[in-house]
Amino acid sequence: MTLSIILFFSIGAFVYNLIRSQVWRAWTLFVLSVFAVYVLQPRLPIRFADFILPTVALVITVTSWWFIQEKDQRLQSNNLITLLILIGLIIGMAMMRFIDADYRLTPSRPPSPWMVFIGLMITCLLVIVLTRLFKPQHQINLMLLGIIVLFVVLKSEFLASAISKWWRGQTAQDVTLASSLDLSWLGFSYIAFRLIHTLRDYQTGKLPAVSLREYLTYVMFFPSLIAGPIDRVERFIKDYRTLSSDFEAGLHRITVGIFKKFIIADSLTYGLSLDSIDIGQIQNTTGYWILLYGYAFRLFFDFSGYTDIAIGIGLLFGVRLPENFNRPYLQTNITAFWQSWHITLSNWVRFYVFTPFSRWMLKHSIKRSPVVIVFAAQLLTMIIIGLWHGITLNFFIWGLWHGVGLFIHKQWTDRTRKWYRSLSLRQNRLIAFGAWFITFHYIVIGWVWFALPDVNESWHVLMGLFGF
Repeated sequence: MTLSIILFFSIGAFVYNLIRSQVWRAWTLFVLSVFAVYVLQPRLPIRFADFILPTVALVITVTSWWFIQEKDQRLQSNNLITLLILIGLIIGMAMMRFIDADYRLTPSRPPSPWMVFIGLMITCLLVIVLTRLFKPQHQINLMLLGIIVLFVVLKSEFLASAISKWWRGQTAQDVTLASSLDLSWLGFSYIAFRLIHTLRDYQTGKLPAVSLREYLTYVMFFPSLIAGPIDRVERFIKDYRTLSSDFEAGLHRITVGIFKKFIIADSLTYGLSLDSIDIGQIQNTTGYWILLYGYAFRLFFDFSGYTDIAIGIGLLFGVRLPENFNRPYLQTNITAFWQSWHITLSNWVRFYVFTPFSRWMLKHSIKRSPVVIVFAAQLLTMIIIGLWHGITLNFFIWGLWHGVGLFIHKQWTDRTRKWYRSLSLRQNRLIAFGAWFITFHYIVIGWVWFALPDVNESWHVLMGLFGF
């Protein structure tokens, strides 16, 4: 998110707060969120891709909502009105085709509005057919499977490149230039996890009643579209139904976020990037450590700064997004780190991966040690977090690194709890400092796998850190 976009949203929030009616505020926020899906989407080299992908995101969201509603709720007048307005907004964005490039809201020239309309009508018919062919539970499972498959394709460089090559062939573009970057779908990682959250909660009977307008605004809420946080729908709709803005708190969080992201983080970028170019210039162990520390703090200030900005913009529009960071580098164990770093992602995988997998293992494992079950669940959870960033060997190893760290900490804590209680205050402070030092460096060393794209480069840096 650029400074100009932040300024645009801030000015928009001022105008938005002139609206006194809560109903019209809710509709305004819905329209802004739909527009933002297109406006924030980066320009893509494949023809029409930067229009089609945001449209598909909206279609998937509407389809998910349709599948989790009873028949009488789907056809309520307020939901039908929302659907018609959404179709009108999508067609309106396609009409940007006839506007000069300097004044378009879309990244590039959209496809024909007539073709977009036909595509939307065919999609509506297809969803209705699926509703009649499959039982509700099968509809949900089909939707979950489709989202997961799409997620895997986008996160896999090989599969995404193959799709890009095919798409380029259909649009008569050079297939030799095909790349996974051609499918850089803004915010889909977060959209997918919000959709999975609502689909799974519906299956377990935990999902609250939610209208189409509320559901679409929740999934596409523009401050958190690019990099989170991952809000929960039941918390979001409470704010959405009141929309009480807090301008002072919002502007304060935005200011803090801008300082962290654009001043501190961007300053650390120069000469302290953990990439192939900078590591090739390092000649000694000290240089590797300086580079690694610089990257660790740049990553924190960049990500937490963006989160501050997202939370601040949300406050301007009356939605308090959940916190995502709580002094993670000051924690004294890796479990506490993951309770304070990307908190909403950690909570998501705990709810939808760790807990159900652990229960499944307990139910189906015969004479399986609880230690083995915990180890398997922690490994799976952290590997999924790793692969959520990208399906590569380095991200897999990074997830494995944290899974092993969490398991070791759990076993150590279980075995030393009584011993800790017998220590003096001074001894506890010394141990707390040692625990922080070990935890911090375990996390920081793990960033080597996260930052670099190649295993050999990562191994080279790890060896350099310890003088080999």
